[in-house]
Amino acid sequence: MNTRACIRREYSVIFLAVAVSICVLYKVDILGILHKVNSATINVPRVSTVPDVHRSFCAFQPLSPNDALEERLLLDSIAWPKTPLLPAPLSLEKTSDPAHSSFTILPRRGRGQWHVGDQLEVRINMSDFQGRPKKSGGDFLLARLHNQKLGAGVVGQVMDHLNGSYSAVFPLPWEGDAEVEVTLVHSSEAVTVLNRLTSEQPDRIYFQSLFRSASFSETTICNVCLRPTKQPLCNYTDLRTGEPWFCYKPKKLSCDARINHAMGKYKQNLRANEKKLFQSGVNLKVYLQASGPANVTVLPKKKGQSEVKSSSVKSGPSGYYYQGVWRALGGTTIRQFNNSTISQCLKGKEVHMYGDSTIRQWFEYLNAALPDLKEFNLHSLKQVGPFMALDYANNILVTFRCHGPPIRFPKVPTSELRYIANEIDGLTGGTNTVVVFSIWSHFSTFPMEVYIRRLQSIRRAVVRLLDRAPGTVVIIRTANPKALMLYETITNSDWYSLQRDKVLRAVFKGLKVHLIDAWEMVLAHHLPHSLHPQPPIIKTMMDLLLSYICPKNGG
Repeated sequence: MNTRACIRREYSVIFLAVAVSICVLYKVDILGILHKVNSATINVPRVSTVPDVHRSFCAFQPLSPNDALEERLLLDSIAWPKTPLLPAPLSLEKTSDPAHSSFTILPRRGRGQWHVGDQLEVRINMSDFQGRPKKSGGDFLLARLHNQKLGAGVVGQVMDHLNGSYSAVFPLPWEGDAEVEVTLVHSSEAVTVLNRLTSEQPDRIYFQSLFRSASFSETTICNVCLRPTKQPLCNYTDLRTGEPWFCYKPKKLSCDARINHAMGKYKQNLRANEKKLFQSGVNLKVYLQASGPANVTVLPKKKGQSEVKSSSVKSGPSGYYYQGVWRALGGTTIRQFNNSTISQCLKGKEVHMYGDSTIRQWFEYLNAALPDLKEFNLHSLKQVGPFMALDYANNILVTFRCHGPPIRFPKVPTSELRYIANEIDGLTGGTNTVVVFSIWSHFSTFPMEVYIRRLQSIRRAVVRLLDRAPGTVVIIRTANPKALMLYETITNSDWYSLQRDKVLRAVFKGLKVHLIDAWEMVLAHHLPHSLHPQPPIIKTMMDLLLSYICPKNGG
């Protein structure tokens, strides 16, 4: 308890010092910076429906003034629109109802027909279960333009007008039919509940560790956020990264007797009737109907035609599907790799993968695709790892290791609990080294501050790696949408993933790293959303990964 209180006191002192150190020493207008961030996010006001209850029992490592300022800017940049307070007991009557809501394709600017290179704009109007138009924003909507026969799809950029109406803007990158699809993932009222759960119940998923000495063993609860009790704590804060982790101390064994880490259980503490906000087929990932036509016909690009861009959209999608192949819109040429060209590309290289099960999929893909890549039996658990595969003839090494806690894997030995930053610091790096990581899903129930600190720690390690070995290729996989039922929503909703995805992109922006945009690759595809995307999408991701590693023909 003393350690955790000390951490909180140090954090408070550091944070209070930010204003003085920045304003006096660096003469930075903090309010001006925050105003710019708000402007960049279409002036969305911050959610303030519940207090930061989690601060009373979550341990946060102290930050430097610059990191503390960055954290506040990041939190402000992902602020969600305010939503009305929910009545108790909850009634669906005044909540967003996809069955009473609709979207409309707006006429092309200047009328006329649509051509490749134009932009398509859609207006979305939300109503409640009584059919009355909503007067506030905050609904979580996804938009896609697609043509399944052409194997084509692209993500739309959704803008909240904060009055119950939204706009979705799509590029028109292919010729032929294009059909609009708008999905209500969560009502604004559901987002209010998700936000409150993280603030009040960041420990709703908890973990366990087994302690053993000879034939005697005990199991206790572990977490970043441990509620105060009379039971003393074991402090497993990482000495190098400062990442906090605690377990309740066993009654008879020492803290040194800890032998593993495992997912514990899940506590669901929704209020009366709040389950009604998360009903499949009713208000959870439900398509909206079109008011009028849902599709347009796109003609070939006109000679000399300049691309039409929306004044309200600052950045477009990263790519789109056409004939089942992902085409990047940012200038990257994506090659198609078969088993032979994969081996040629990776010849002489070591590829180190770190993260969760979504990055383990990539290790498994390479292991299955390359017949000469043989996995070495490390006697690891199938879900947990670590894994290592070697192609001796082509001098290819591929490894996978899960990221450090919180990780919802079963029975990870404490000796295998490694933090990504420390692993990166252990690499020499160079032109024949590839570092790939993904870290998002297992942080969904925790306060965003926990995730931001983890990313800042990894970023520092990436910067050190690129400083000592500039030729190292660093590739980051983003979050992606998944299938949602009640449990998945409360613990790993797409809304949680979206917020962390925004933070991930912002933290690593400007560094010499490559992003695999899993969010758009899953959302733009016709296959159902899944935490672990299906093989065609994984193939697309791997083609982009390998194109970053081997951008020129011949590898």
